[in-house]
Amino acid sequence: MPSDTLQLLLGWAVAELRKIDIESPQLDARLLLQHATGLSREDLIIDPDRGISPAAAASFRAMVARRLAFEPVSRILGEREFYGRAFKVTPDVLDPRPDTETIIDLALPLMNASSRILDLGTGSGIIAITLLAETPEATGVAVDLSPAALVVARSNAVRLGVASRLTCVAGNWFEPVDGRFDLILSNPPYIPSADIAGLEPDVRNYDPHLALAGGRDGLGPYRTIAAGAAAHLAPSGHVLVEQGAGQADAVAAIFTAAGFKVAGTGVDLGGHLRCLIFSR
Repeated sequence: MPSDTLQLLLGWAVAELRKIDIESPQLDARLLLQHATGLSREDLIIDPDRGISPAAAASFRAMVARRLAFEPVSRILGEREFYGRAFKVTPDVLDPRPDTETIIDLALPLMNASSRILDLGTGSGIIAITLLAETPEATGVAVDLSPAALVVARSNAVRLGVASRLTCVAGNWFEPVDGRFDLILSNPPYIPSADIAGLEPDVRNYDPHLALAGGRDGLGPYRTIAAGAAAHLAPSGHVLVEQGAGQADAVAAIFTAAGFKVAGTGVDLGGHLRCLIFSR
């Protein structure tokens, strides 16, 4: 076991993570070490031979052990950065992905101070909360089937200053929703249920399956959203959905059959068609 200096602990952790082919061992080890010690990235660079307390070293080793079991760094730290803000995450919510920032980029130009938004399957609340934080005076409703997820969403709304403008309600898609909205948004479960067992362990073992499983073909939630959206959409409103790689044509066909037309698209950092905008 290494001596308790920053440099040696960091080197040990990177080597251990590389043994199991963690994609970003240096970054993961650094983030965990910063969290365990309370030091900044600059501290690690400027004074790599600094000793740390036995308690901090033990905490770091325990976190590395969790990462070696493929637990995502965000779950170990209890938060994930999304669109420049730190969101609380727990085992009850999907770990937010950078790809979902695509839907934010598409939605913001469609919003103004009077906008009313509906976020279906909100999870940690990242979509609704980010849009309200970026658009002062806009209001929204966030829906999730999981009461535990809504606890996380409400907590994030409070810590990021939008709780007075966001109503969180428990229920299945549109069932608990009244009124009409300028934007209806969702990052729904879109993985075919039978495929979950074959996912990478950091997803399969740590994301709630309720937030992953999209039914037999992964498209069930889109059918539900397309069928109910018209009754809750303002006359000039838009529906924005995220979908998995390769699903855009099938999702577009579902909404087209329900009387919508494609009004815009968004590509993620990997070059995949990640989001679609629909209008009536």
